Amino acid sequence: QVQFVESGGGLVQPGGSLRLSCAASGSILRFYVMGWYRQAPGQQRELVADINSSGTATNYAGSVKGRFTISRDNSKNTVYLQMNSLKPEDTAVYYCNFQPPIRGYWGQGTQVTVSS
Repeated sequence: QVQFVESGGGLVQPGGSLRLSCAASGSILRFYVMGWYRQAPGQQRELVADINSSGTATNYAGSVKGRFTISRDNSKNTVYLQMNSLKPEDTAVYYCNFQPPIRGYWGQGTQVTVSS
């Protein structure tokens, strides 16, 4: 079974940038639409961005459009999320999964905290 391992989170000041990575075990990732999701304390998990299997089409939540960029490298079985102009409201645990997500494939996530 494929597993997703997220990394790259951390503490950053407002206006800063982070690049998240999602590494998948196995090589099936290349066949699927992938998404980045986030869950803030006390809130439901939400879709932040998704990307088609070839990397030629992307979609973004309105709250991150123009600031975040999703990309993928199928040769490395990895999906990325470049986050710029970060805001305190971007603070959350970030996860990757298929889009639509499959319950058994949630990883541990990576914590992003935006604070001065």
